[in-house]
Amino acid sequence: MSTVQLGSALTVPLFDRLTALGTAGLRLGWAGVLLLVLVRPRRRDFTRRDLSACTLLGAATAGMMLFFMLALARLPLGTASALEFLGPLAVSLFGPGRGRKVWTAAAAAGVVLLTGPWHGGLDPLGAGYALAAAACWAAYILLTQRVGDSVTGLKGLAVSMPVAGVLGMAVAAPAVSAHVTWPTLWIMLALAALSPVLPFALEFLALRRLTTSAFGTLLSLEPAIAMLIGLVVLGQRPGLAPAVGIVFVVVAGIGVTRAGARPATAPEGAPALGDAGGPHPPDDARDVRPSTACPTR
Repeated sequence: MSTVQLGSALTVPLFDRLTALGTAGLRLGWAGVLLLVLVRPRRRDFTRRDLSACTLLGAATAGMMLFFMLALARLPLGTASALEFLGPLAVSLFGPGRGRKVWTAAAAAGVVLLTGPWHGGLDPLGAGYALAAAACWAAYILLTQRVGDSVTGLKGLAVSMPVAGVLGMAVAAPAVSAHVTWPTLWIMLALAALSPVLPFALEFLALRRLTTSAFGTLLSLEPAIAMLIGLVVLGQRPGLAPAVGIVFVVVAGIGVTRAGARPATAPEGAPALGDAGGPHPPDDARDVRPSTACPTR
């Protein structure tokens, strides 16, 4: 979460030179190249349906980053991150679990405090971009589940990210072609390695060691981390109402994650864990399958 938000904060000063779309497109393009080279997926590892799902995942990834960068050009980092987090929060709220009305109310209160409709201080276009990024993040979660269930390791990511890179560069080409320089290209390569390549690798390692509930609860802290990095790196000091609104969104995220998680599923035709004659899990076994309650980005 720190690398995601730090990468976003360090990208903001480049908006004047490359525009928000240009910076997002270059980061996506470099990330696609890096993952393709590092993971080197093979065609035989994928079915036709897997490739279709990876393509859709790449489109959702591109939309998520492009819209978020456009939002950052108009909103503080903490506010944009909290609004974007409504995407995975909505997926969790409509998933399994109890007490959804309480967390929906908390999230709604947080949005009201963040947007401050009583004084019109929030850029409406920026908020629209952030909500579009939220919708893309929600689609990303559902597609990540689909790809993660059928493709092992990071191979699905190594296909979806180049797709996102192609789409991002296609959108950003006018801005990039007019202003890009070799030093800027190397800066964007470093930023792409910082985010999104490094966060994906760290999330993959974390999910091998944490329960989905623990991972999702930690991920709910992202808007707060974004607010802190926005304050330290960009000097964006939130007012009292937005700060409290971010707290409400974080609490809603933690609450809905703790209320429900995706159960582990056994492969079709295989005996369930603990069934007579079937394999039994080791004492320290953990459910590490990603769930709608613990999205990854």
